[in-house]
Amino acid sequence: MADHSSFRRHPHPFSVDLVRWLPTFGSTGRLLAAAVHDPAASSSHIHLLSVSDPSTPLTSLPLPSRATALRCSPSVLAAATTSGSLHLLPSSFDTDSAVSVPSGALFHVGPVRGLDCGGGTGGEEWVTAGEDGRVHVVAGGGDGRVVARRVWEGKGMVGYQAARWASPAEFATGGAGCGVQWWDRRKGDAVVVQCKGIWGHGIVTGMVHSIDIHPSRKHICVVGGSSGTIFAWDLRWPQQPIPLSGVGLDGTAQPVCESEVWEVLFDNYTQSSDIISSASTRILPVMMCSEDGILAVVEQDERPLELLVEPCAINSFDIDPHNPSVSSWLL
Repeated sequence: MADHSSFRRHPHPFSVDLVRWLPTFGSTGRLLAAAVHDPAASSSHIHLLSVSDPSTPLTSLPLPSRATALRCSPSVLAAATTSGSLHLLPSSFDTDSAVSVPSGALFHVGPVRGLDCGGGTGGEEWVTAGEDGRVHVVAGGGDGRVVARRVWEGKGMVGYQAARWASPAEFATGGAGCGVQWWDRRKGDAVVVQCKGIWGHGIVTGMVHSIDIHPSRKHICVVGGSSGTIFAWDLRWPQQPIPLSGVGLDGTAQPVCESEVWEVLFDNYTQSSDIISSASTRILPVMMCSEDGILAVVEQDERPLELLVEPCAINSFDIDPHNPSVSSWLL
């Protein structure tokens, strides 16, 4: 296993909510995007930062409210907000070319916490899932416009916290009161499989905060949620979620924390020696961060490996795809 013990700290004057590595390189090297909030000025921005000097933004995109989700694709950096809007910044990082989908009756009303990019038949498409129970697919409509198409109207009966594409036709969502849902656009934009999670095995309530799908195993999701819960969901056995961490699971999984798990990502760098092919039924290692300040790797039937423990929440992290032994995280 790699040595994860080397950390560099970069103090920032604002609250940093989310961070993502960017797939492009700037003249100063590796770039990252950070969603920041200035409580004194009640302002929120997306800052484009250079790893060599992350204290000074290269460019900044103002947001109408605090960012709740941040994702990037080869051509677009996207941010969703607490007010329910979506903002798309092209890879040229020209803020004058940014486009947005405003909040309101035709889109979302309230926080949009689920956001991901997938490749549709006509180009990139973004899925959004909000606390208002609405799910949309957003795509280019020509002439620089974007068009949001509503896939689902939950009418407040459910609230979504996470969304992740698996293929151009399939994506997963999760949140409060709905567990994890698998959608198939080929079947009328319908939920085809649903998993209530593992909270019924000893945890009173459950909330999904994050979903990841491994690029080479699109039938397997990893889910992070409330009460330190992390579990894998294999669509081949949809009613048998695999616990990786959680409180009150009668020893079936070592709890890595007891608070909210804000983000989970398959750790493509830390590979188990027991995993020899994509046909293996063993779950790949998963990296996570939590409200109680833990950054760790969890693995099926193994003790969690703590990489960092902080006295404050770790809201988000990202793994650099160009150098997966190095992670960026927020404190």
